[in-house]
Amino acid sequence: MIRSVKALSTALIVSAAFMTSTVLAQSTSAFAPSNPFYATSRLPFHAPPFDKIKDSDYQPAIEAGMAQQLEEIRAIADNPAPPTFENTLVAMEKTGALFRRATAAFDGVTGANTNPTLQKAEEALAPLIAAHSDAIYLNSRLFARVQAVYNQRESLKLDPESQRLLEIVYQRFVHAGANLSDADKAKLKKLNEEESTLSNAFKNKLLAATRDAALVTTDKAALAGLSDAQVAAAAAAAQSRHVEGYVIPLQNTTQQPSLSSLSDRATRQTLFESSWTRSERGGENDTRATIARLAQLRTEKAKLLGFPNYAAWKLENQMAKTPEAALKFMDDLVPPATANAQSEAKEIQSVIDPQKAGFQLEPWDWNFYAEQVRKAKYDLDESQVRPYFELNNVLQNGVFYAANQLYGITFKERHDIPVYQPDVRVFEVTDANGKPLALFYCDYFKRDNKNGGAWMNEFVPQSKLLGTLPVVYNVANLPKPVEGQPALITFTDVITMFHEFGHALHGMFSNTEYPSLSGTSVARDFVEFPSQFNEHWATYPAVFNHYAKHYKTGEPMPADLAAKIEKSRTFNQGYALTELLAAAELDMQWHTLPPGSPLEDVDAFEKQALEKTHTALHDVPPRYRSSYFSHIWQNGYAAGYYAYLWAEMLDDDAYQWFADHGGMTRANGDRFREMVLSRGNTEDLAEMYKAWLGAEPSVQPMLKYRGLAPSGASQ
Repeated sequence: MIRSVKALSTALIVSAAFMTSTVLAQSTSAFAPSNPFYATSRLPFHAPPFDKIKDSDYQPAIEAGMAQQLEEIRAIADNPAPPTFENTLVAMEKTGALFRRATAAFDGVTGANTNPTLQKAEEALAPLIAAHSDAIYLNSRLFARVQAVYNQRESLKLDPESQRLLEIVYQRFVHAGANLSDADKAKLKKLNEEESTLSNAFKNKLLAATRDAALVTTDKAALAGLSDAQVAAAAAAAQSRHVEGYVIPLQNTTQQPSLSSLSDRATRQTLFESSWTRSERGGENDTRATIARLAQLRTEKAKLLGFPNYAAWKLENQMAKTPEAALKFMDDLVPPATANAQSEAKEIQSVIDPQKAGFQLEPWDWNFYAEQVRKAKYDLDESQVRPYFELNNVLQNGVFYAANQLYGITFKERHDIPVYQPDVRVFEVTDANGKPLALFYCDYFKRDNKNGGAWMNEFVPQSKLLGTLPVVYNVANLPKPVEGQPALITFTDVITMFHEFGHALHGMFSNTEYPSLSGTSVARDFVEFPSQFNEHWATYPAVFNHYAKHYKTGEPMPADLAAKIEKSRTFNQGYALTELLAAAELDMQWHTLPPGSPLEDVDAFEKQALEKTHTALHDVPPRYRSSYFSHIWQNGYAAGYYAYLWAEMLDDDAYQWFADHGGMTRANGDRFREMVLSRGNTEDLAEMYKAWLGAEPSVQPMLKYRGLAPSGASQ
């Protein structure tokens, strides 16, 4: 499964060093009323005016936004009046409007439609944005006011959401280093600045490395096994790159979708190894030196903040609380996962051997022969399935339909809202009561200038304090068909669409006062819960039957074929869980390095980490290798990739609750919306979940839906 990479960019959540007055003065002088970000957008929902924004507009707007916010923060910190919740916490929530709207648009475009001009701006802005946060969170006068209000919290008689905001903001200051000495704050600023610079460098190196490592061939026979549409798409990709022959671009994961179809073993090996070594080829796009230093400086940061390792610091405000808890949760899943993966490997080898191929299973063989096993066991062939999953039909009659049935919301496409790239579509979302709810953008097709994977983010966050409704977007990397051909996608792609839309719903349904607590501004190991929960509706019979229709005839998928998909639901789950566990364990090993650790040899460290965690299966490579693990080096999931598994426990348990209480009903959907999806981070997340479910979460539904034996697995 492709998981969301969501960068949380609210007004006060960033990290790193010191912003000088000289830079601020220069940025302010370069910013003028002609800049599209100068005033609040007049478009519906305050959507970004992409038809007016030039690449050169972002940097001066963001720098001016930082300058404005620091002036606003300075006024709060220097306020001679005694600190109160209103003149300190609420005042802080109102700061940074320009910075918020400029960075939100910039993050969206640089993630999905970047170019050298934007990348240059990113490089310049990374340390400045990092500095901006430290100028807020390490401001001793501001912290003194926050702390003074926090110390009075029992007597203030705040409403629950305001009480939560006070607690969260105070914790963020402490977590960011507000209690450090001035000397240690100066050290922390330098570490934060270097971390932000290196993370941005990693992002640009990986984007270039992934593009350059695409499989290129002039031999059409090498593509045997691909459909005519896939071959045509490969030819179109070559043409767009101005090269002869055919190009298969890389996805962000280790395994590549085409490996399940390519019948030429040499081509499979070449494609797999291109993926495996994409950013380990020496030269300017090799990421290993960058991540080795990132890991090392994170140990230094942890020591400075008083923690034994980076993971301990990172997890103190997550649901898991400690790396030990996260590791135990994962370690308990390793035995059943790897045992099933090894059984699956034997099944695959038993298919290879009668063909007298004369080789032992290798990673590049797994998907190809697993398809043969699936076809033999379930009489199911991917080529039979794709014609029933046309992208727009899945979106309109699957993703949107499920949301309508559960929550009563409706969608109308708008062609008058400007977009940053022609493939992007925009929908206005209307609530069941007829009131406007949100704008939803979707950008599904792969481009060479788009980061890998799939994610959700916001152009505008919901906030009753600011009077804003949410403007959210989903991005994916689905293969774009040649012009005139339908966009037929895999069932895995279908799941991706439902997943990312689950994040979108979390943002759309937000109903909070304060922007810092709205929507998806929650712990990493909770944020994936609503998205993964929404995946379940892709296979819910009433939804599946509504969208799984042949793109030519409109006929529903035959019942026997649909039954085969359902029957094969737990197929290959040992592999799927093991590759995910291997990546999550690898992440945690990097981020439990103790302070004083030397620069690691990345390849040697990765090998040792996988062996130590018993996830080093030759046939099952980790979903991401260290050198292209963008979640943890670039996208804020450092020491947090386990969150997908933790949230899977929550989402499977939640779906089991729905199954036990009548399934897809408006009553159930409205209850879930009211008690979870609308609440953002306004309550303790564990208590919020428990109040909705009526019990503590259990790992048993997760094992059930994975088709794994429960022995040895517990939370």
